[in-house]
Amino acid sequence: MSTFAPGSAHLTCRALVIDRERRVLRLRDPAGGPPVLPGARAGTDDRTLLEVALRAVTERTQLTPADLCLTPDLLTTPAHVESLTPTHYEFTFALYLTHEPPEPLPEAEWTPLDRLDSGAASSAAALDGRPMPVNASALIHDGEGRYLLHLRDNIPGIWEPGAFALLGGGREPGDHTLEDTLRRELAEEVPGLEPADLEPYTVEEAIGADGLCVPVQVFSGRWTGDPDKVELAEGVLLRWFRPETLHRLRLDPGTRELLLRHASRPAAPTPVIPRPAKAPDAGGTELNIVGVHLYAEDEEGRVLLGLRHPDAAFAGATWHFLAGHCERESAVACLVREAQEEAGLLIDPGDVELAHVVHVLHGPSARPRLQLVFRARRWQGTPWLREPDKCLDWRWWHPDRLPEPLVPYARAAIDDIRTGRAYSEMGWCPA
Repeated sequence: MSTFAPGSAHLTCRALVIDRERRVLRLRDPAGGPPVLPGARAGTDDRTLLEVALRAVTERTQLTPADLCLTPDLLTTPAHVESLTPTHYEFTFALYLTHEPPEPLPEAEWTPLDRLDSGAASSAAALDGRPMPVNASALIHDGEGRYLLHLRDNIPGIWEPGAFALLGGGREPGDHTLEDTLRRELAEEVPGLEPADLEPYTVEEAIGADGLCVPVQVFSGRWTGDPDKVELAEGVLLRWFRPETLHRLRLDPGTRELLLRHASRPAAPTPVIPRPAKAPDAGGTELNIVGVHLYAEDEEGRVLLGLRHPDAAFAGATWHFLAGHCERESAVACLVREAQEEAGLLIDPGDVELAHVVHVLHGPSARPRLQLVFRARRWQGTPWLREPDKCLDWRWWHPDRLPEPLVPYARAAIDDIRTGRAYSEMGWCPA
């Protein structure tokens, strides 16, 4: 948000702080009036309106900016703007409570969002209070143990000035997904740098230049180019570094730990699969991995998705269908088994129909995957966490408001199912 000068107008900024239970923070009035949202008057020393709203919270409570984060839906856009008089305007910004306070906050009370009678509450009615990534970063490696780092400009007011960092940046209103955010940022920062095999790796928390907590979706990708041969539009330089040299760099400790964790991950074992005999004139045959996915809709048309554990082998800290790999069993039998094992749902095989197929290739050396998405017309039970080491949450999502980050082929399948398309492909080069 740009800087401003209040001039002759009176600008009041309020904070609509929402916790995970969709409750809103209100402050008790010392004069005995009804509790109100934290608010403060903008002054000439304030740089942004959001900064004023943030100050209104931290000055009256024990919360710090690091306990709060932006909402993915609104980012720095006000949730509500109201003209109180011709010269007095009130801006309300929505913030999520990232970390629960260790003790009750003095002078504060929490009120369910749907019980607030205000224009700001109405504007924020769709917010769920669950922090989600609003930034995206690229952990780029060459597959041979080197990592690409970006030396940022040493300019006050930017994030991590004068330090080495991952490429990436914040989500903007025009970005449909966090992968869109990352690809836009890469195009802006280093035109021509296009990493292969880009996929969600993990979610990290950082502290922004304004002190707010910033959940960051980290994508991993492979690139083997020469940093000196690409155009650098932002920052000072790009360089490859090996993990053993990271201690010599000015580098955020969290970023250093992230790179070391990625570098120390065990190499995925290469399965030894006996190849079937083939006729002398037969072409090359490659076995495909078969994945089975549950497409379940509730009475409101919302789709069931699970938030994968951050340590999951695939798509950690990312939303995905209830899914599994086919063992020596039919695809429908696999779906029935996985639904019961992962979420306690009982599905009759006769209530299952094939809804969509996605043929996926994650990279030139990866094995192809045939992803089968089955629709369950009915089931017994309510989803619950039977395998908390694999899934952190089961939730129902409206197809027009899907969560971020979401496995790309799952998003594509949901879109195609809604339009009646039975088959799609991802990652394959055009013929």
